[in-house]
Amino acid sequence: MFGWFGGGDIEILPHELKEKIENGEDIVILDVRENWEHDRVRIPGAKHIPLAQLPQALSQIDRNKDIVVYCHHGVRSMQACQFMKKNGFEKIRNLRGGIDAYARTVDKTMQTY
Repeated sequence: MFGWFGGGDIEILPHELKEKIENGEDIVILDVRENWEHDRVRIPGAKHIPLAQLPQALSQIDRNKDIVVYCHHGVRSMQACQFMKKNGFEKIRNLRGGIDAYARTVDKTMQTY
């Protein structure tokens, strides 16, 4: 049901996302944090749509691609995943622990906040 994600698990671990990025996989990385958060630190290449703007911006996201959504700790991005699933997105995952976990475990050069 979830394409390359397999099974019903909607979460992806930071090191799994890093592998997909390093392998050059054609994925959409969606940052649903606020503008000030995105300006402070982000995963390179991420598409930025704050959670509050997501309902109006769904058409800007390629629903045929595998999508990984992230926020600071994973709560808002899980809400975004659930909303997107209800709106027909199938190949979607939440980054477990958000950018904070990514920065602490995968890319320790990233700023945390």
